[in-house]
Amino acid sequence: MARSYSLVHLADGILLSNLAALVARDRGTTAELLAHIAEVDTRRLYVPEGFPSMFLYCVHQLRLSEDSAYKRIQAARTARQFPHIFDALAYGRLHLTAVKLLGPYLTPGNATELLEAAARKTTREVEQLLAERFPRSETLALVETLPPSPPLPHDQRSPGPVETCASDGIQAAGTLAPRRVGPVAAPRTTVTPEAPERFLFQFTVGRDTHDDLRYAQALLSHVIRSGDVAEVIARALKALIRELEKRKFAATSRPRSGHRRATARRCIPAHVMRAVWERDGGRCTFVGPAGQRCPARAFLQFDHIDPVALGGQATVDRIRLRCAAHNQYAAECTFGTEFMRHKREEARRARAEARRAAAARRLALFRSSPFPSLVLCS
Repeated sequence: MARSYSLVHLADGILLSNLAALVARDRGTTAELLAHIAEVDTRRLYVPEGFPSMFLYCVHQLRLSEDSAYKRIQAARTARQFPHIFDALAYGRLHLTAVKLLGPYLTPGNATELLEAAARKTTREVEQLLAERFPRSETLALVETLPPSPPLPHDQRSPGPVETCASDGIQAAGTLAPRRVGPVAAPRTTVTPEAPERFLFQFTVGRDTHDDLRYAQALLSHVIRSGDVAEVIARALKALIRELEKRKFAATSRPRSGHRRATARRCIPAHVMRAVWERDGGRCTFVGPAGQRCPARAFLQFDHIDPVALGGQATVDRIRLRCAAHNQYAAECTFGTEFMRHKREEARRARAEARRAAAARRLALFRSSPFPSLVLCS
């Protein structure tokens, strides 16, 4: 039976009273929602459900809009670091937009005082508060070079990219906990459906990209007389995809008839990568208990079903595509969470040591070189 939302029968006083009660209830529910999002995000429970990130879980499983999911995940991560925010939201001292604005500026040293200063302020007042506490330059250049665009919301992944096959149980880089919430700028790149099978792209490019586009238009002028940018970009993407597929899994229209045997234990032959990529459709193959197949098509890895450390072979039927999150999850299921955490920590220390050694070599070369400026430029 459909519920009626007509309230014409309510007296004015009752209507106002009910509205206030509903707003108070909504604040409490929002605080509880953020607490749940933060805990699910920290435990990475979206991974066994078939999603590579908390953002995609919120959008596809919880049916939140992209903007709503993004804002709530950011607020949940900030509130987990500074738990006073949960109560402030529940009792109306802060609103979600205020938490989003305050997040990049909160530290353990200033959180209590800054949250109190922002209590019960409107969005405009919070912006004014931050401008006073953290002033930026008042002089803007007439022509400003735009910084690189930040990653789009779907690039929010709790675990970082895994550098090698995590299920091998040897090296995997990633982080289980949510990362520090940094300043977040609204992405400038937008893709909007305009008509059936037609999309509007809007983005800014640098001078080099602009010049490359003009040069490509000139080179294609005998084929695309109008110089139509959309057609030039379409041709460029086709060429780029062919090159990337060739580099990623040796895709070719004329593969060799004889397959060379891989020499290294972790090396996957090109013909195996081609067959696996085509079979799996360029998509993560993990399926959650409810039948949800992971939608990830980025950060994919060729994963040994039987870990190399346990004798796994690089054959078509024993290799599959997995995203970084589900590759790491498979490794944790096989070798244990603590074991993989230890391996990730070892990998992080090894990378840090390699960076320090490289810096020391550069410094030694700088001190011994008769042309130190050339060393710094190299």
